[in-house]
Amino acid sequence: MFVEFLSNVSIFSELSETELIAIEKLFTTRNYPKGSMIILEEEFGDTVFMVVKGTIKITRVNDEGKEVILSLMGMYEIFGEMSVIDGEARSANALAQENCELITIKSNDFLNLLKNNFKISYALMSELAKRIRKSDLHIEALSLSDAEHRIGVSILNLAEEMGVIRKGKVTIENLPFQQDIANMSGTSRETVSRILKLFEDRNMLRKHGHTLVIPDYPHFKRFFR
Repeated sequence: MFVEFLSNVSIFSELSETELIAIEKLFTTRNYPKGSMIILEEEFGDTVFMVVKGTIKITRVNDEGKEVILSLMGMYEIFGEMSVIDGEARSANALAQENCELITIKSNDFLNLLKNNFKISYALMSELAKRIRKSDLHIEALSLSDAEHRIGVSILNLAEEMGVIRKGKVTIENLPFQQDIANMSGTSRETVSRILKLFEDRNMLRKHGHTLVIPDYPHFKRFFR
């Protein structure tokens, strides 16, 4: 039932079909309506999640009580594994941005997979390393850059998390609201609106409703990385 899906999840992608069939019984399906809180910061959890359908917003609340968006998770992405690995409380909130279908695995089963299969544990280390590099770039952009650069980096992150690339062009369906992009980039909604219009005027992107297209993604990426 879950074999085809798991083969597209980064940490299971190197497993053979036989290996996937052997572990699929460990997974179950959960559905969350739009607006549901899936993970609450500071709570202890015993579940790892993978996105089948929908978008998950990963957030924290800063000292001023403002929501800061750390990431948006889409199809085949995994979350909730950090607190399972280190036994500490959840480090962020996870909210269903829309109606979502998730596949879950209990902590003991997940840890046993890591202990008994080097391919899975190595793939997870690679995934976590990518997240750390991405986080470092995001922190640098927030601390050192102007609003234009911060918003550009946030658009890049959305392209990597939600975009589909074909022949150098990236299309992002269901683009988050401008307030969400503002919360990702540490700016205001008005600033996001102005900068997106500026990018459009420069032919760096095109926006149609909630669809955003970056016609020359390699150029856009070089500009902000």
